[in-house]
Amino acid sequence: MSSTPRFSVIIPLYNKERDVEATLRSVLAQTLRPLEIVVVDDGSTDRSAEIVESLGEPLVRLIRQANAGECAARNRAMREARGDLFALVDADDCWKPEFLEEVAAMVAEWPDCGLYSTAFEVVSPTGRVRGNCPTERGVVENFWRESMSHYVTIPSATVIPRRVVEELGGFPEGMKMGGDQWMWIKIASRHRVCFSPRALCEYSMVAANRSSAIYTPEQTPYTLEEFLQPPYESAAENPWRGEFVAKCAIGKALTLTAKGDEQFGRRVVRNFGYTRHYRRGLTKLRLLLALPRRLRLPLHNFYNRWAWRLAHKGL
Repeated sequence: MSSTPRFSVIIPLYNKERDVEATLRSVLAQTLRPLEIVVVDDGSTDRSAEIVESLGEPLVRLIRQANAGECAARNRAMREARGDLFALVDADDCWKPEFLEEVAAMVAEWPDCGLYSTAFEVVSPTGRVRGNCPTERGVVENFWRESMSHYVTIPSATVIPRRVVEELGGFPEGMKMGGDQWMWIKIASRHRVCFSPRALCEYSMVAANRSSAIYTPEQTPYTLEEFLQPPYESAAENPWRGEFVAKCAIGKALTLTAKGDEQFGRRVVRNFGYTRHYRRGLTKLRLLLALPRRLRLPLHNFYNRWAWRLAHKGL
């Protein structure tokens, strides 16, 4: 990697005509200018791509492809990118001006890490709140244990070195939900993770077309179960790692079961029922599976809204 960080900003785009301009302007406003901004339009049916083109920004490179999913769009952007560091941001989230500058400082201080991330703010329909993130800056001592109670990384606040992507491969194409968590597990199984508690990303809960709201059945060879098999450590060999993998699988299964994918939910109960630290999530999943299908999604959505308001005192 060169002494001067060369950031390629990676933006997957699908039907975000209301949000993508604000995202791009937040990237263009960085105090540390990126080498390029690679936007892959993944078969949008609205004016998303036209809005990107209308900005006329020389740093922005727009690539169009037939719809293949967010993971495939990210992978295409990384293949086309020229930088040493891939800075991810979704087309409905934004960065504070110092985001790339802070990541560059972390890379200079801890150059051997496989993933760099910062804290973030959540923009909800009723207000703004800081994400539940760690408070210490630097290499995360135990990524798996920390991630059980805090958000160490989300896609729009994450930077991955090119060398790591070339070593481990990209995001799991065909996985329509949880592909980011799959990638974090793969990276953290081999590399250290570096974190900054500065909230330099804005994650939007008000944007249209978030992936969890438009789930369709997956067709992918990738699973979370693969991380419990050789060459990876088993849950018994690395309990905290096993707990985090189980948490990711159960969280995904809750949403898919609510939307009618009962088979996926039962598979997760069978394969991840070993969890000790996420029993509440496992109990919720079992309750959803016991309910009539017509009641699952309304109850799931009601619980999530209630839990959010309770956790954030009415926000």
